[in-house]
Formats: sequence, structure tokens, C-alpha cells
Amino acid sequence: MAGLIKREDVDAVRDRARIDEIVSAHVTLKPAGVGSLKGLCPFHDERTPSFHVRPGVGRWHCFGCGEGGDVISFVQKIDGMGFTEAVEYLADRVGVELRYEDSRTGAAAGRGPREEPGRRQRLLEAHRVAAEFYAEQLFGPGAQAGRAFLAERSFDRSDAERFGVGYAPTGWDSLLRHLQGRGFTQAELVASGLVSQGQRGIYDRFRGRLVWPIRDVTGAVIGFGARRLYDEDQGPKYLNTPETSLYKKAHVLYGIDLAKRAIAQQKRVVIVEGYTDVMAAHLSGVETAVATCGTAFGGDHAKVVRRLLGDTTAGGGLQLASGASLGGEIVFTFDGDAAGQKAAVRAFGEDQRFHAQTFVAVEPGGMDPCDLRMARGPEAVRALVDSRVPLFEFVIRTSLQQFDLDTVEGRVGALRSAAPLVAGIRDRSMQLGYARSLARWIGLDTEEVRREVSRAASVSGQARRSERRPERRPEPGDAAQGPASGMGAPVLAMPDPRDPVARVERQALVVVLQYPQHVPASFDELGEDAFGVPAWKAVHAAIRAAGGAGTGRTLGGGAWVEAVSEQAAEAVAPLVTELSVAPVPEDREEAIAAYVADVVRALVDLGLTRRIADAKSRLQRLDPSAEAEAYGAAFEQLLAIERERRRLRDSA
Repeated sequence: MAGLIKREDVDAVRDRARIDEIVSAHVTLKPAGVGSLKGLCPFHDERTPSFHVRPGVGRWHCFGCGEGGDVISFVQKIDGMGFTEAVEYLADRVGVELRYEDSRTGAAAGRGPREEPGRRQRLLEAHRVAAEFYAEQLFGPGAQAGRAFLAERSFDRSDAERFGVGYAPTGWDSLLRHLQGRGFTQAELVASGLVSQGQRGIYDRFRGRLVWPIRDVTGAVIGFGARRLYDEDQGPKYLNTPETSLYKKAHVLYGIDLAKRAIAQQKRVVIVEGYTDVMAAHLSGVETAVATCGTAFGGDHAKVVRRLLGDTTAGGGLQLASGASLGGEIVFTFDGDAAGQKAAVRAFGEDQRFHAQTFVAVEPGGMDPCDLRMARGPEAVRALVDSRVPLFEFVIRTSLQQFDLDTVEGRVGALRSAAPLVAGIRDRSMQLGYARSLARWIGLDTEEVRREVSRAASVSGQARRSERRPERRPEPGDAAQGPASGMGAPVLAMPDPRDPVARVERQALVVVLQYPQHVPASFDELGEDAFGVPAWKAVHAAIRAAGGAGTGRTLGGGAWVEAVSEQAAEAVAPLVTELSVAPVPEDREEAIAAYVADVVRALVDLGLTRRIADAKSRLQRLDPSAEAEAYGAAFEQLLAIERERRRLRDSA
């Protein structure tokens, strides 16, 4: 099986994928000085543009929320992809054929059937053509039943077009003939899952059904969900695309392409149960709604949601000096019937995969978002989501409904039923809080409830230990190639922007990263003590480790910044990105070289001034009469430094 993408192929993708073109698909960019663009950040709400892109170095950074990176990290964040997925997506766009290595041996590995050059693009193209075909059929003479189904649920033509809803004709090979007419082979169509293989040949998988295109986070169609319309159809009520190289139901969330930006901005995702519920929610203003496709919400879905929420505590992203971290809110909407409550209890098992608050919104009358919109209007759907309750609370209180709390026996039974649920809460503070709430809901003494919760925790712990499961080893995957991560990422204090020394040092690093071709040789002659501010000292160390500005002149642009980033510590790499994108006051192309020289000269002057102060301090501590020789040497050193600073200033 293929392992890690070869490093040189990742570099080729990073080099060929123009960051301004990729970002422009999501952000309106305007010129912001020489070689710089800016726009409104897609990752947080803002009115004044603070999102900057510098194509020359292949980096982006938002000075409002602090997010930043290269073209690969932008695709990861905007589309909720893992590192490998993002590289593969960009490789398809820019025409780089990826090669893989065995992650254990480093030896080259074959791409395997799913990696056959061009095959993925052919299958995606087949799905795109199929989606267009189905959408056209919906408004044809044979699709009356499909249009009636939508109309009965208060969806009009514009709604259907917005979500790409289509109709699969009743014929056995309508889509098959259409796709073959567009040049697709039978082997490609079988691999796509759009057709099925029978004893008499291949035929359309979806026939006489209303069809929803299922897209990945990039908006590419990877499968379909189809709803039965006719009584003579003996198939399941909902039929989805089978498992293919494109479509993995455990990873797919319907509506993710439409919801991803709102999820990233609002830090909330609403999980509903069906395609029409997603439509109803979005049309009601709940634009963060998504749904699973033919399967229960599981761990792989949780990973997708976590990436979109920007949940850094789950993956150990950089912790800000302020202590802030990205979080989010997951709201499950379930029918109010017994099946819906069971679904919520199943979701309880997934809850602690999230480092965010998880809630449940259940309509008391049992209506789903689609029914609710029809009966009471869009505002009722929004109110349903706003009425959410914490998932822990919902599951615990649901368990209490089985008991008569007016009797001693009922209260004891309720306690024994709910205590293991409370004991399963890993956050100690939340566990204690819910123990107090449980005591109040049942009507028992708090200490009695705590003892039962402790007993349940002890029993659960013994059961887990008795299983003696081996420790799970990390598996090769995205994290192996993506940015370094780990729990408890280091914290790096940011310099005071009002500090004049910090400003000079920062601007010197900005020009060295952005314009190494104009940096004087004197910069690389500076020692490790040239920078006094710890953050900028750390960035300077990474620059020196990467070979200094001389190497930057050779590498140029994005390759230079990437080289510095690789030499930077985990907490320092984001600073490298920020500095490589930071605006430069000089906005005249012809004056950039002189500006860079002036900035570096100011930094050198600052260092000389610091050395002069140190030399004077040493002189003051010496006794001229008792230590004449040492005093004379220190005095000559002071004069030499002052002469050096004078020459520097005269050359300005």
C-alpha cells in the first residue's frame, strides 16, 4: 500500500500551485503594496482586511486571527482536508504526478490502482457529467413525481438548483448511454459506482429516483444519494453510491461543500439526519448544517468536523501566548422519537473525540428540520438549533426517563443507571458538575451521588484494565507529513509592538525573508547575539541555520521561506510565515533595494549601539590606576566600535 508522498513531489506541488490563484477562489484579493495582496479573512468575521497573501514567497497570513501558512495549509484549513489529501488535490490541479514511499522503509512504493495517473480525475469528471444529466432530467416530462416530492416539502426550482437535486430516469441505461456518448468506458463507469454489473451486463444504479449529488469539501461530486419515488420500486427508501475509490461513506458528510466556510467562521457545525433536512436548514439560515450519508455519525466524521472547526486542542496545534485556542460547537439534531434518542446516545460515545462543546437539539413534537420549516417557517428551524442542550445532559436525562423518581426504588435505579454515564466524562471538572446536577435531577444527596459515580468509575477502570489491550501504535497518515503537532505545544511570548528595538529587529527579518536578493552581505556577518528580542532571536537562528540571506538569494521566494520554516522550532514557524507576508512600508518597486539596505543598516547600527553601551559599562567598572592595561584595551575597543558605527552612518 502507498505510504508517504515523496518530499520532492510535495515541493513540486508547493512550487507550481500559485497561492494567489488558490486563495482567490475563496477570497477577493486586492493589491496591498509591492508583491502583496490582501482581503477579508475567510476564517473569522472582519470588516477591515487583515488577510495578506504574498505570492512571491508562497505564504498567507491573517494579522487578525493569526492563522497562516503556505498553499497546502490554506487548502487544508479552507476545505477541512488532511495534509496528504490537500497535496493530492493540488497535484491534480497543477499536473504533478505523485510518487509514494513506504513510511517504514523509505523505499518507493507503487501508487496502486487508486493512484493510477489521471484515473481519479476521470472518475470525478464522470460524476460531474452525471450530476448535470440528473439535474437536467428533473425538469423534463418524466420527472413529475420528483418535482411533486420537492414541492410537497416546500422546495422550489431555485432550491433544487442550489443543491443540485436531480432525477434519475426509469430506464435501465439512460445514464449509461449518456456517459458512454461522452467517451467514458464501461470499466470507468463500473469503478465509479454510477452503474451496476449484472448477469446481462451493466445498467444504471439509480433509476426512477430523486437524486442528490454528494460532494467533497472541494465541491467535487464523488457520489449520489437517491430517494425512492414509486411504489413498484422494491429497493430501499434511500440508496447511495457504493464504496468506491472516491466515495467512503464513513468519511462523507452531505452539504460539507456548502457549509465549510460558515463552519470555519461560526465555529459551529449542525448535524442533521437527511438530505432534505440539510436543504431546509440552509434555507432557514442555518448554513452550518451537514448530514451523514447512509451511516451513523462515527469517528472518521468526527475527524472531518474537527478539522473544519479548527480544533487545535485535538491535534496539538500552536497554543497562543494568551492561552487562547480554537474550539467550536457541535449540535446534533435528532427526531424526538425513540430512534432519535438512541442516535443521541450513540453520539455520546463520540462526544469526547471532540475538544469542543457538543449539544443536542430535539424538537418535542418529533419534527425534523424539514417538517419544522414546512409547519412553522424558517425561524422555527433556527429556534430549534438555539434551544440545544449539552449532549451530556441530554443523555443523562434521557436515561432518567425510564424511572419513576417519586419512588425510592425509582430513584435508586435512576442513580445506578446514570452514574456510569457521569463517570465516563473524562473532564474532571465537568464530571463533578454533572454529579451535582444529577443529584438535583433525581432528588438525592450530592455526596451519595458522588460515591456512586466514583464506584462506577472504579468498576469501569477495572473492566478496561482486564481487557489488557495492547497500546495502539501510531499509523502512517497525514500527521506524519503535515506540520509538526503534539499535545502541549510550546508557547512563545510576542514582543511589545511599541518597543522601538523590537520594531527594528522585526522589520529586518521581514526584508530578509521577503527580499533576500537585496540584503547586504553584512547581515550574514551578524552573530547569534545580534537580536535581543527572544522571538526575533529565534527567527534569526532559523535563518542562520537555513544558510543565511546568501542561501536566500540562491533559493529565492517560496523555497527560501520554506527552508527557514523547516529550521524553525514548532512555536517559531508561524512567526516565519507572519514575517514573510507582513506589509512593507515601501511601495515603489524601484526603491525596494535601497529600503532593504536601510533596514539592515539600522539593525547593524542598533547592534553597534548595544555594543557601545556594553563597552562603556565595562569601562565604568574598571579602575584606570589599578587596571591600566585592561582599561586601555577596553577604551580602544570602545573607540573601534564607535568608528565602525560612524562609518556605517556616513555610508547611509
